[in-house]
Amino acid sequence: MQKGIAMRAIVTGHSRGLGAAIAAELVEAGAEVLAVSRRRSGAAGLREVALDLSDTAAVGDWLAGGELANFLAGGTGPAILVNNAGMVEPIGPAGTNAPAAVAQAVALNVAAPLMLAEAMIAATAGLPDRRLCHISSGAARKAYSGWSVYCATKAALDHHARSVVEDALAGLRVESLAPGVIDTEMQGTIRATPAERFSALDRFVAMKAEGALASPEAAAAAIVAHLLSEAFGTQPATDIRDL
Repeated sequence: MQKGIAMRAIVTGHSRGLGAAIAAELVEAGAEVLAVSRRRSGAAGLREVALDLSDTAAVGDWLAGGELANFLAGGTGPAILVNNAGMVEPIGPAGTNAPAAVAQAVALNVAAPLMLAEAMIAATAGLPDRRLCHISSGAARKAYSGWSVYCATKAALDHHARSVVEDALAGLRVESLAPGVIDTEMQGTIRATPAERFSALDRFVAMKAEGALASPEAAAAAIVAHLLSEAFGTQPATDIRDL
């Protein structure tokens, strides 16, 4: 895809970290970006919506208001949805996590992305180029003690992508993409977790100490380059480190 082709993109969780970097990369690539997060970032070039994506009722109300559909309808080029917003908590062995925390994680990590995907797909029916990207995780494909909720929610995104591919909808490319291990606040949350709640803690502490974490900017550049390429969507569940 050439830079300068008119496109409209929706990015969730854009106020910091990887989401902020993805939104900036898309703006640089010439996209009009509707950025949705609990807090506005004030970043240049974005049309921002402050919305708590873990509040399923609020997400439903916002979608019913038509802002997402109207935004996408105004585009003349590719229509893109990047479901980036997510949370790693609660962290802890099964049976030790508060049910309300589990519900919040499922709402943010699964319900919101699937609701937005439904709205985006419906709003772009008939467009020849529409792209749905879930930001997944290696935890979707590898089980970790203490991450049963996080692993399950990310695996749900992978399987959603696989299932949507089976629908064979015209013009739609879909991919659930693991971004690698990135130096974000989420990683800080992981490293602050007591070892008894997350048995792989030492591995993540060592990765930070050894400088093995990718920067959000480097990860976003690779993700957006792939998102805008002809290769996007050829496999429903991928890892940016393998592309």
